Amino acid sequence: MRYEGTVYRPPSEAESLLIQATIGCPHNDCTFCGMYRNTKFRIRSVADIKEDLLMARDFHGNKVRSIFFPDGNTILMKTDQLLEILHYAREMFPYLKRMTVYGSAKFMKLKKLSEFRLLKEAGLTRIHSGMESGDDEVLRRIKKGFTAAEMIEEGLKVREAGLELSEYILLGIGGRERTQEHALESARVLNAFTPDFVRFRTYVPWKGTPLYEDYQQGRFQLLSPYEVLRETRLLIANLEGPFELLSDHMSNYAPINGNIPKDKPEMIETIDRLLVVPEDNFTQMDSGLL
Repeated sequence: MRYEGTVYRPPSEAESLLIQATIGCPHNDCTFCGMYRNTKFRIRSVADIKEDLLMARDFHGNKVRSIFFPDGNTILMKTDQLLEILHYAREMFPYLKRMTVYGSAKFMKLKKLSEFRLLKEAGLTRIHSGMESGDDEVLRRIKKGFTAAEMIEEGLKVREAGLELSEYILLGIGGRERTQEHALESARVLNAFTPDFVRFRTYVPWKGTPLYEDYQQGRFQLLSPYEVLRETRLLIANLEGPFELLSDHMSNYAPINGNIPKDKPEMIETIDRLLVVPEDNFTQMDSGLL
């Protein structure tokens, strides 16, 4: 494949064929993220994307079952372009079960409900979306580019179209100052549109980002492992669902996976057991491992 730069994908797409549809991120202003900071955003031509799909078919055969189209916010591509790519992918790979992209509320709101329905019919299965927080003040500070109300509106629209939605919550992103607001507001927003999946990540300061500099200068207070666990507990205690909750990232301290609300008591019990383990036993992740 003709990959450009570092290609990022969710852990759940580990078995997927990766075909770059965009390079970099069109927003690229989140204060905590260093993924595409030095990459100029552009959309690849449909012809190039189709050529990569053909190359992949010639190399892998036609039995590929899952495709993820990086880079950041591929959902912003024109709907007719996305439809052409999705249809072509299904021609190349008749056994496809899933096609997925990244998309934040900032760019999902550029599409109408009817467009999402067309994408669903063409084979788009799931949108991976970095909500990070449901607290408007935290969203403003980290420059996500949307509000909690916009996230709810876009989440409801995507769900109405029949597309799966996988939302990512960044534990600790509110720092010590807004840990309670971050937990409670994130739960409120998630309950409002009930994505199919909620996935936890724990904030790790990334060198070269504005929030890393704030952390170094003492303007942002990083949560300790215990504080992250308490924030996680508060968030889970206020989740209503229904959705799948997954802690599928090495940055997290608690192995909490299951269904909300059915498995919520067991999740809280797991966190309570971890809160009596000496805090020094928890290893905080370094940004170099991201």
